[in-house]
Amino acid sequence: MPKDNIQRAIQKGTGEGDDTAYEEVVYEGYGPGGTAVLLEALTDNRKRTVSEVRHVFSKNGGNLGSTGCVAYLFEKKGSISVAVAGTDLDALFEAALDAGALDVLESDDLLEVITTASDFGSVKAALAGAGFEVSTAAVRMEPSSSVRLEGREAESMLRLADALEDLDDIQAVYANFDISDEEMANFA
Repeated sequence: MPKDNIQRAIQKGTGEGDDTAYEEVVYEGYGPGGTAVLLEALTDNRKRTVSEVRHVFSKNGGNLGSTGCVAYLFEKKGSISVAVAGTDLDALFEAALDAGALDVLESDDLLEVITTASDFGSVKAALAGAGFEVSTAAVRMEPSSSVRLEGREAESMLRLADALEDLDDIQAVYANFDISDEEMANFA
């Protein structure tokens, strides 16, 4: 074995001279029951990552698809969450819509402001400027339609999503499945 290869391996193992180039990659595929799955990855080795992703899909009842096979089913949107406690809903709704938000959704403990990806930063800044305390904020892919899963397909899809999230290079997993609360309680 050449001395240069040994030296590079030693440097890589000790973290010296780390000039690794990372790139963003999007993978698409299908899960159990025809579920659309979109993955965002950050990798220094595309071949290794695609091999790992393909293996997880095939092991868990899905298959890796080609570029563009499911991307059209997702839309990039911003999500800004504000705690319900101590927040004036009307004032938040008005400030969000004035800043260009699409909608404000209310749940038990959070108010979620939905924006387009391009308006995300300005809406977040406007809410912070209006005195609202933002608890979480992120841009994510939202499915335009969903697939209802039950029984074995639901269990397989949850296993697939967990296995994909466990891969080191995967940054985010998006899927268009819908599983009822009763069905989720069966898996808990």
